[in-house]
Amino acid sequence: MKTSLQKWMASLWTVLAAIILYWAFSGLETHAVNLSETLPRAGRIFYLMATEFDSAYLPDLVAKIIETIEMAILGTLLASLLAVPFGFLAAQNMVKRLAGLGKFLLSLIRTFPEIILALVFIKGVGPGPLAGIFAMGVHSIGMLGKLYSEAIESIDKGPQEALMSTGANRIQQIWFAVIPQVLPEFASYALYRFEINSRAAAVLGIVGAGGIGAPLIFAIQKPAWGRVAIILVAIIFVVSLIDIGSGWLRRKLV
Repeated sequence: MKTSLQKWMASLWTVLAAIILYWAFSGLETHAVNLSETLPRAGRIFYLMATEFDSAYLPDLVAKIIETIEMAILGTLLASLLAVPFGFLAAQNMVKRLAGLGKFLLSLIRTFPEIILALVFIKGVGPGPLAGIFAMGVHSIGMLGKLYSEAIESIDKGPQEALMSTGANRIQQIWFAVIPQVLPEFASYALYRFEINSRAAAVLGIVGAGGIGAPLIFAIQKPAWGRVAIILVAIIFVVSLIDIGSGWLRRKLV
C-alpha cells in the first residue's frame, strides 16, 4: 500500500512539474534565432577581441581592478560586522520568541538584489564606489545573518551551561561560550561572501556604482572589442585568484 502511494505521489509531482515548465516556457516572448547570421556575428566579435587586444589600457585597468577589490573588501567588512546582531536575533537558542522576527528581517533584506540597492544608494549618496559598498554591504547582511544564525543554533551547549552554573550573566555566556565556538565559522562565511562580492562589484559599475563595470559597459557600447577582451581577462584572473586564496583560508579556518 505504501509503495503504491509513493508511486502515485511521484507521478503526481512529475505531472505537476511538467505543467509548471510548460506554463513557464509558454509565457515567454521568444523570437526565432537566425543562426546563419548570429554565429558569424559572434565569431567576428571573438575574432576582434583576440586580434585587437588593447594592452595599452592595462595601466588604467589596474586602477579600476584595485577599486573593485576595495569595494568588495569594505562591503564584506560592513556586512560581516552588522550581520552579527542579526544572526543572534535570528538564532532560536538565543532569543526564542524573537527568532521569527529576526529570520523575517533577514529574508526581507535578502529580497533586494545588489543592483537594485545600488540604484537606491546612488540616489542617496551619488554615483561612485560608496554606493556600491553600501549596496553589497546591505545585501550581504541578509545572507551572512542567516548563516551566522545557523552556526549559533548548532553550538555545543555544554560550555554555556557550565558558565551559567557558575553564575555568569547572559553577556558573559555569549562572550566566553558562544563567540569562541562560532568565530571560525563566521570568518569562513565572511570569506565566502567576499568571493561573491568580488563578482558583484564588477557588475555594479554598470549602473554607476564604481568598479570595473563602467569601463566594461562603455567598451561594449562603443564597441571597442579589444578593450572588452582585456577587461574580461582581468576580471576572470582576479576573481579566480580571490577564489583560490579565499578557499585556502577557509580550509584553514574550519
